[in-house]
Amino acid sequence: MNVKTMTALAALLAVSASAAAAQNGELRCPAKDCPGDVVVAPGSVVDPKTGRKFFLDYPKDLKPGEKVVFVLNLHGGGSFGNWQRHYFPIVDQVDKYRLVVATPNAPPRIWQPSDDAHLQNVVDMVYDRFGAANIKAFWLAGHSQGGMTSRRIVCSDYFAPKVTGFLSLSGGRVGGQPERTGRGPAPQRGATAPDGPSPEMMAAMARSMAAPLACDFSHIYTTGEHEVVALPQTSEWAAKYGCAAREKRADIVDTTAGYVYDTSRQDPPTKAWGRPAGPGRTEVFVYPNCRDGRVVADLVRIDKGHTEGLEPHVVEEIVKLMVAAK
Repeated sequence: MNVKTMTALAALLAVSASAAAAQNGELRCPAKDCPGDVVVAPGSVVDPKTGRKFFLDYPKDLKPGEKVVFVLNLHGGGSFGNWQRHYFPIVDQVDKYRLVVATPNAPPRIWQPSDDAHLQNVVDMVYDRFGAANIKAFWLAGHSQGGMTSRRIVCSDYFAPKVTGFLSLSGGRVGGQPERTGRGPAPQRGATAPDGPSPEMMAAMARSMAAPLACDFSHIYTTGEHEVVALPQTSEWAAKYGCAAREKRADIVDTTAGYVYDTSRQDPPTKAWGRPAGPGRTEVFVYPNCRDGRVVADLVRIDKGHTEGLEPHVVEEIVKLMVAAK
């Protein structure tokens, strides 16, 4: 065994060991009041090319050669990987739906093009660890600026050949944007600096959202009711794949709250930005019978804003839509 092979094997063993810790419940939030040191924890799996850490969750009983769905789960601007891991707690579904979920961190807390190499490293590590032939689908998922970043990279030369779908969690809708009510938080009492991204960053994100998309993928969009004036009743992305007219499915009712919310923006809170996590009801709209087995769907979380963590039943419904895409 040569040195290069030994080094690669050691790296894979390290990923396996640290991932085992992650998928066995490493640094999970309780049902409410998640401690701050847990929210900001970076994970234990290390990208050896950059030294950056991330979370990797997968089924405890995963068998060699078993097929999985891989999800790269990106946090929003100003947030952290472990907050995202609980805002969209797909980690709770890894065993039932045979998922592999990687949740990285942006050190300045805003994703930038300089982070793309790290995200590619994370994907390469997952493909090496679980086997490219065993990854039957790959979804980019992101909240807010993480969703905007997913949209920016989805048709790149690296991601386009791999990606099955893009899940936008209040991060912009492909196929027609809804009119927004204004997503920023109210100025906080005692604040000494402006809240939110700089005007330059907002302009860059707007340019990214306006760029045309020339690749193929399934698309699921979620939004809080208070973030938008109204959800469009049609989708240009659904029309691209010849989907049938939009159908409204049964509402999803959750009696259990999500894990997290933005505790730093509650003095005062705003409905558009988000209040403390609580039970919820979600409307589900699906464009059926899309060509090539694509999935196109919209979900509106009633009486929610931008930052309340998703409840368990709505998370599972999203996962069902994701695994249904071909």
